Amino acid sequence: MEHYLFVEKYRPKTVEDTILPERIKSGFREFVFKKNIPNLILSGGPGVGKTTIARAMLEELGCDYMIINGSLDGNIDTLRTQIKDFASSMSIVGGRKYVILDEADYLTSATQPALRNFMEEFSANCGFILTCNFKHKIIEPLHSRCSTVEFVFTKQERLDLAAQYYKRIRSILDTEKIVFDKAAVAEVVKKYFPDFRKTLNELQKYSVSGKIDSGILSDFETVQLKQLVSMMKEKNFTGIRKWSVEAEYDDTTLYRKLYDASANYFTANSIPTLVLILSKYMYQSAFAADKEINTMACLAEIMIECEMK
Repeated sequence: MEHYLFVEKYRPKTVEDTILPERIKSGFREFVFKKNIPNLILSGGPGVGKTTIARAMLEELGCDYMIINGSLDGNIDTLRTQIKDFASSMSIVGGRKYVILDEADYLTSATQPALRNFMEEFSANCGFILTCNFKHKIIEPLHSRCSTVEFVFTKQERLDLAAQYYKRIRSILDTEKIVFDKAAVAEVVKKYFPDFRKTLNELQKYSVSGKIDSGILSDFETVQLKQLVSMMKEKNFTGIRKWSVEAEYDDTTLYRKLYDASANYFTANSIPTLVLILSKYMYQSAFAADKEINTMACLAEIMIECEMK
């Protein structure tokens, strides 16, 4: 199968090819060596390799597996139909089957308790690998049935991984015969690290002319804010939620960026309302128990109360 997206075309097929700290990679290597992968929760930020390592292990072992996106198909009907049909049937290649539940922290409140029972009912035939950005959004009964691996890196590991990312990306660009400025590529790696997926997607987007130079760097922030405002204008709450998770801004930086660019994206009559909303949520951020919820509340209020151009 021909892949157009670099992230799919160059996705590692083995555990050894993945870019992870050795202390994390060694555990996955052991699962493959023993041919025994337990139920897992893989927790960490977007693009750090959670789904990639899950697929690499299963590909190495030659297992039957399916992938369900929890943010798109995280309802109870998916569990009762697709997952049940797959988990209850025997593998055509023999051995255990697996379900990768991507973005499992988006599974509905009805789906998570039901999944707990599925893990027990089909344990002899099927294993489950859950990936998530926020492990606290997965209920405790699922945690108790899984081993959790956190993709959290030390300062030295981050430096080592960034160097490996840069080397891998240069190899990909060379293979694709794309002319590139080394300093520009290094800056993109630095900007989006440790999100390898986003790094590669951005570089592919800017490589359509066959060349990547320093001119791309000035476009990044403008493109991101345009995406956010466009989704607010469309009342696309799900898209906004995913954007807020994947964007590299912290909440305070985001509020400032919206304030600075307000004249570009909001009508003149809406700007005073926007400023009041940003001021309120910036103040609340200092006391918020969950900053993601505070940020989403801010964006939701802007979406409702302000008029976009």
